[in-house]
Amino acid sequence: MNKRSPSSLTTTFLSVEGVIYAVFLVLDLTGRGGQTISIKYAGVLLCLAFSLLGASKGGDKLVPLALALTAGADWFLLVRNDHYAAGIVLFLCVQTVYLVRLRRAGAGSAYPLRTGLALGAGLAVYAAKMASPVNLLAALYFSQLLSNTALAWTLKGTRWRTFALGLTLFVGCDACVGLFNALPPASPLYPAVSIGMWLFYLPSQVLIALSALPNKEEFK
Repeated sequence: MNKRSPSSLTTTFLSVEGVIYAVFLVLDLTGRGGQTISIKYAGVLLCLAFSLLGASKGGDKLVPLALALTAGADWFLLVRNDHYAAGIVLFLCVQTVYLVRLRRAGAGSAYPLRTGLALGAGLAVYAAKMASPVNLLAALYFSQLLSNTALAWTLKGTRWRTFALGLTLFVGCDACVGLFNALPPASPLYPAVSIGMWLFYLPSQVLIALSALPNKEEFK
């Protein structure tokens, strides 16, 4: 009859995500990564569900929106493994939502940084002779993720440190994605970056979901 406490719900969330994380890492490390798609996507959806719960208790309302867009992006990029431009556009929308969140928290906009990183990323794609609409879109998205990560670290408090760390791990994931697509399969780094993508990604989403909770007293 007693409602489960917020602390208990958070512990349950972290425990289930921990199991999901361990299972797919074992499968990835033993060469059975093809069996992990549904497991990985379940971890993403669980982050969304938990952030919705936090929002219903008075937490941040923007993070569930961003995680819903994230789930949409992963539907294309992970589950379907097609419509890559649509997935990247959704991830760009995610970073737009996070910019709004950061601005509401008092962070700057860093437009010079955003513009410079976007131009630099685009030029890097051209210099690598990999220019294509999808790759240029991915470069624009990555520049916005880097900008948001830098802004997040300027904010004080446990919530924003959690969010900043989540975005930092997100950067690590996308750096691995970029290397995975750029390196030949024979490269000695190829197996490491193929595992590194999700090694960083699910923890990043878990931390972002935790950063949406009402406050550290309610949800421990």
